[in-house]
Amino acid sequence: MNQFTLLGKKRFLPFFGTQALGAFNDNLFKNVLLLFIAFSGIYNQAESTSLINLAAGLFILPFFLLSPIGGQLADKYEKSALIRKIKLAEIAIMSGGAIALWFNYVPALLVILFLMGAQSALFGPVKFALMPQHLTDRELVGGNAVVEMGTFVAILGGTVAAGLLFTTEDSTLLVTGSVLSLAVLGYLSSRFIPYAKANDPSLEVNWNPFTQLVRTVNHARKDRTIFLSILAISWFWFIGATYLTQLPNFARDYLGGNPQLVTVLLTVFSVGIAVGSLLCEKLSGGQVELGIIPIGAIGISVFGFDLYFASQQVVVESGITASAFVTHGENLRMLFDLAMVSAFGGIFVVPLNALIQQRSEEKSRAQTIAANNVMNALFMVLSAAVAVLLLNVFELTILELFLVLSIGNVLVAIYVFSQVHEFMLRFMVWLLTHTAYRINHKGLDNIPEEGAAVLVCNHVSYVDALLIAGASRRPVRFVMDKDIANMPVVKYFFKWIKAIPICAQGKSPKIYQQAFDRISEELAAGEIVCIFPEGKLTRTGEMNEFKKGIEKIISRNPVPVVPLGLIGVWGSFFSHEKGRAFTTLPSRFWSKVEIVAGKAVAPELVSAKDLQEKVQQLIAS
Repeated sequence: MNQFTLLGKKRFLPFFGTQALGAFNDNLFKNVLLLFIAFSGIYNQAESTSLINLAAGLFILPFFLLSPIGGQLADKYEKSALIRKIKLAEIAIMSGGAIALWFNYVPALLVILFLMGAQSALFGPVKFALMPQHLTDRELVGGNAVVEMGTFVAILGGTVAAGLLFTTEDSTLLVTGSVLSLAVLGYLSSRFIPYAKANDPSLEVNWNPFTQLVRTVNHARKDRTIFLSILAISWFWFIGATYLTQLPNFARDYLGGNPQLVTVLLTVFSVGIAVGSLLCEKLSGGQVELGIIPIGAIGISVFGFDLYFASQQVVVESGITASAFVTHGENLRMLFDLAMVSAFGGIFVVPLNALIQQRSEEKSRAQTIAANNVMNALFMVLSAAVAVLLLNVFELTILELFLVLSIGNVLVAIYVFSQVHEFMLRFMVWLLTHTAYRINHKGLDNIPEEGAAVLVCNHVSYVDALLIAGASRRPVRFVMDKDIANMPVVKYFFKWIKAIPICAQGKSPKIYQQAFDRISEELAAGEIVCIFPEGKLTRTGEMNEFKKGIEKIISRNPVPVVPLGLIGVWGSFFSHEKGRAFTTLPSRFWSKVEIVAGKAVAPELVSAKDLQEKVQQLIAS
């Protein structure tokens, strides 16, 4: 399904419109205020700088104080009604903002900015907690991609609109009319958001923002994968905030100083994130694909490094116009690098957001998302502090700051991926299934979405486990020959995926028994276990006889058994066709492979012979 079809569905479009209008309005008002402080002539340079920093702090402070409370409210109450109340509050806040704008009263404008931040802090958790309720698992990545795109386009639109309206003759009237109209439109859009039930109606809300902040973060830390995903998302916002903050000074110091170029850079960066976000749907195949997260991280650093070198080659002319600037090829390389940094940022962050929504406990999902918002805000504040430290204390240039970001991204990626092996595992699977093979799936809905089950499959090549791991939406524990599981280098990979080594009982009774004990433990824990009952790779392309180990497994743990058929792998570089596995260069890439899953067999009906017949039927179908 194309992700844009979601915009034609009532369960998504009103929500998308509500959040996009809110993001546009926030940035319109905030940037008009910043421009007024900077260019009204009321304040000297020192006062202006202090007020601008104060304004930035006032807008982000509520995300620390109120996101945890917003997370509790979003878990306790029905979400569409809660969103309508938040959007009504926006109308009231913007009414006060319109009055303050009309009288050009900066203290009141700063108070309004704080209240806007408060409203956004309350909206964030309910916004992302609602999506898994209205979208299927296959729509979740596409939905997050469209929301990410809409958010950055709205941020850009609000920023540009602020600059345009501020310079018009009737600027105050136009701005006040715009912010009020956008608030009303946001409320009207929210009235069409479908019902989304409360996750935990019995929740007792803790209204103390400080104690709840600690509880919220500690709650998110209980699941290490989710918490490290939150840290990775926060790092994305660290990078994004640094780039967006420094782009005006970058245009001034390196590109000739024309204000038009600031708009060009902001547009390129925002469009890059939007395009990268939308690419996630294509790259992930409609599921929450963690394998593209390392691709995003690699791209951020690769193009960040090149941005450093390309920026030293730009053609600089004082006051050069935007149209003249893009006529130089050297300048286009710099713009392309900037676009790619942000595009790969989109590829990096979208699946992480979807992962948190999908895997967080339903009862407290909004509170987990609130923890994410708190950490995002913290890292954005840290980005400003680090930038001040590096630029003013260590006297780095802006280009050197960008270079440090790229190096830091490498270090952060290494840490996160070394801690969450699933990211690198999925990355390796994704590379294999998008270079060597074109994978088609059929009947994978027969694999239970939860609970224990055993997968049985024909054994055709050395990458069968990777192909199945890439197809399954759930982690799979593979039973494999101990000699393969202990091969140099790759043994670490098999350890990551928690493979279960086994050998013939006569060869090592101890390893044989340990394998069956491990299988039993995994099934008792509700995991998916995959075995290849032939016990060895086929050397003829024909299926070998299924061993009776499957019957022993099911006698100990009576769980459903799902037959799988692998079609099209025989004859590849990784198979034994003509005895040439790994002995020649691959003769073809992107060959067609099909993975077919049959209906689950009840445990009381399991027999090795019948399962072999079912797998043969799948291959022949």
